Amino acid sequence: MFQKRQLRIIYLVILIIVLVLVYKSFTQHGPPAAAEGDVEQTSGGNEAMLKPSAPVLVVVYYETLCPDSKNFVLHQLQPAFDRAPELMDIEFVPFGKASWTTKSDGSLEFDCQHGPIECEGNTIHACVVEAVREPRTRLAMVACMIQNNIMPRDIFYRCAKEHGVEIESIKKCYDSPHGAELLKVHGEATHALRPAVSFIPTVTLDGAQYVQKSILKDLFGNVCQVVAGRGPKPDVCK
Repeated sequence: MFQKRQLRIIYLVILIIVLVLVYKSFTQHGPPAAAEGDVEQTSGGNEAMLKPSAPVLVVVYYETLCPDSKNFVLHQLQPAFDRAPELMDIEFVPFGKASWTTKSDGSLEFDCQHGPIECEGNTIHACVVEAVREPRTRLAMVACMIQNNIMPRDIFYRCAKEHGVEIESIKKCYDSPHGAELLKVHGEATHALRPAVSFIPTVTLDGAQYVQKSILKDLFGNVCQVVAGRGPKPDVCK
């Protein structure tokens, strides 16, 4: 009897030791590290620390004497960028409903919807958007020039001085075959759009045309919809 009682005591002690060890294994270690791709929690544990979405690529296919292009740049594009520049990367494609032919001497000849002055304006814009890569200044230059592009060279000089843009390299661009080659590149990009261009301006968001009437009337709202489709809606869009 005494031996059986000893064995019971020994078994009980062993069980207690095992339980203590198991308990310590759960209490001494911290929470498991977050796996790669998991959302990190704030110190309060209630809000997620989410990485900001990449900006939406806004590509504007336009022409310099088009009233609708002018209206979009001044009343949609510029205000939307001023409101939330972090949401947009803007690229310009000045060409519109133009065409070109290659002459016998190899030079390029353009035919633009609003005549030769627009071809000249498109070429100057092509040189400007190539040379000026700082986003806010590039947009400011396009907006400044498109307000009154009837005398393209004069408005370029005025806007360049107003926004501190170097003049000579851009002038060299549009006075040389390089300007025509740039315009042809913009023409090829415009003609490659699918669905094909039927209205100028045409605006793509991350390469998609979506509903153009909606984009042209509410660019900011449409950009916010694209961003929200990737994750939480930014505060600026609420």
